[in-house]
Amino acid sequence: MAQSAQSVETRVMPRFQEVKESSFGIKYSTFIIFAIVFMFVALIYVGSHIHMTELEYNIATELNIKEQKLEEQKKLKLEYAMLKSPQRIENIMRSKLQMSYPDNDQVIVLKKSGE
Repeated sequence: MAQSAQSVETRVMPRFQEVKESSFGIKYSTFIIFAIVFMFVALIYVGSHIHMTELEYNIATELNIKEQKLEEQKKLKLEYAMLKSPQRIENIMRSKLQMSYPDNDQVIVLKKSGE
């Protein structure tokens, strides 16, 4: 029986080793929680940075479109001014429509009825 009592004593583990393992577990879980929070914050930062870069590209594209539209507007205004010029209209009147200015005897001047 003395031998069985000794064998029982040798198998029992000291209590201070269990406490040491549990304190290591607390530190490890704290590190994991901190790492997860850090990764979450980093993902938010990277996502917002990517979104901001996309917006900058969109703004640059829209500004280029605006410049093209303004250039087109200038060209259209110039074309409009050329098309409505009196010299052009008179030229079309004479060449295509076969019109001419009336002679003096063809002009009838009307007076106001009150005079």
